[in-house]
Amino acid sequence: MRPGSRTQEVGNENAGGNLQADELAHKITDVLSDMQAEDVLLLDIRNAASFADYFVIGTANSDRQISALVTEIDKRLGKEDKMHPIGREGEAASGWVLLDYGDVIVHVFSTEQRAYYDLESLWHAGVPVVRIQ
Repeated sequence: MRPGSRTQEVGNENAGGNLQADELAHKITDVLSDMQAEDVLLLDIRNAASFADYFVIGTANSDRQISALVTEIDKRLGKEDKMHPIGREGEAASGWVLLDYGDVIVHVFSTEQRAYYDLESLWHAGVPVVRIQ
């Protein structure tokens, strides 16, 4: 965790919990993979952005799967690590839900919305990308 990071500022009762940003990002990729999300990516944006360390991006095939993925992330991180997002934007029906865990931002997209916003291309220049699946 870098000095002045948002995870550090929030403390244990919200985002951050007992996990470092890299551990949190990898745990979220594991949840997405376990729940059959497609094309799961981990973008290391530490050197490109001051607002977060990582983007985790995954694709779902339906609104129902988007809801299930987001619910499972909330459930596992809340139960196992006592972590809760400090922000949430979007609804499954819109095709894009964002969960803000401080230093880790999670984007769960429908196939159409992911292609439209194309975040990985937007951030790709100079940013390490780890393709999970």
